[in-house]
Amino acid sequence: MKFRKFLQTVPMKLWLILLAVVVFAFFSNDFGLVDIQKTAIILAAGIDKTEGGFSVTAQIAVPKGSDRTTGGTSSVEIEAEGNTVSDCISLIFSKTGWVPKLVFCDLIVLGEEAAKEDIIAHLNYFLRNDYMPDSCLLAVCEGNAGELISSTSAIDDASSLAIEKLFSEAAVKSGKVMTNTLKDFAIGYYGVSESGYLPYIRMQQQEGGQNDSQAAATGGGGSGGGGGSEPQQVYIAEETAIFQKGRMVGLLPREQTLAFSLLSGNVSTGTFGAEDDGKPVTLTVVKNEGGVALDVKHAPKVALSLTVTVRLCCRSITAPVEDVASDSVSKPILESAKQRLEEYVTDLWNSCGETGCDLFNLKRTLYRDSLKKYAEWKETLLTSVQPEIKADVVSMK
Repeated sequence: MKFRKFLQTVPMKLWLILLAVVVFAFFSNDFGLVDIQKTAIILAAGIDKTEGGFSVTAQIAVPKGSDRTTGGTSSVEIEAEGNTVSDCISLIFSKTGWVPKLVFCDLIVLGEEAAKEDIIAHLNYFLRNDYMPDSCLLAVCEGNAGELISSTSAIDDASSLAIEKLFSEAAVKSGKVMTNTLKDFAIGYYGVSESGYLPYIRMQQQEGGQNDSQAAATGGGGSGGGGGSEPQQVYIAEETAIFQKGRMVGLLPREQTLAFSLLSGNVSTGTFGAEDDGKPVTLTVVKNEGGVALDVKHAPKVALSLTVTVRLCCRSITAPVEDVASDSVSKPILESAKQRLEEYVTDLWNSCGETGCDLFNLKRTLYRDSLKKYAEWKETLLTSVQPEIKADVVSMK
């Protein structure tokens, strides 16, 4: 009651002054937020190693326009060099006046030379940044990461958006790419296995793209000719870079990447080749189960197994109509597919042994089961143990 009486005694003029102060504060203060016009929303970052430190190329989102005909997402690439990655990010702020924000950064690409060293030094800043999403995708590229990020995509307005399409859920289910994130790579690095993997990106110029047509129409001769535009690129990520203690120690070809995907049980729409009477055929994976087991009761034993349900996708030769109408797979084709997949898995295991990359985290399993056996076998587990490899391939019908 007393408080209500007090409010009634406050003069109206004082209420008006108080209202004016609140309105002024509302329209003149951003409440700790950064004005969008002053913010650099980083979509992706390319990191390269230089003689003096690091080079960071940030791809920053720039709105194209506000109407329907000019709307969309464009981007600009800003490069900076420094002693640390943090220095590079700060220099980008100095160059642009935009405050760099990483909350929407979904892709970090490391150049090939950078990947030859311990890449955690390159990722340290991002791991410490509270606003960096743990789900940010990591990748290694052929050559220079800055050139990849700054390239002109034939698929999308921004190169990062085109690259992220390679790492979609559909791409993972096809078995053609093994993706990894900032968080999961760091877990593998700091774990007892000290190993990890990242997709490896190659860039390929798209002949006859829109920019080439425009250059031809204006008489330009490409990126080096007068009036020519930059060549458009497409990106391929069917290989997998493998790491040991943060250093890239090997590159899995597409066949071993498929084997890795199948053992992980990720594949449900992918294809692979087999033979029928010496002629190539292609099979589609309908269902996939995979597993890696370590038995430590006596001497360690490793079992790599996968089960694949397939249907016939196509042949390389003309087939009768009854064959075209059927999805069933004959026993000779199933046997050919079984042998081929077992070869892929064997080659994958050999790659792990040769490079020391514990791709299946067997050391972690051994460490959890028996510290004594871990101490005995941790140095020789990948080279002294001959795994039992089994691939079962069955027809859908």
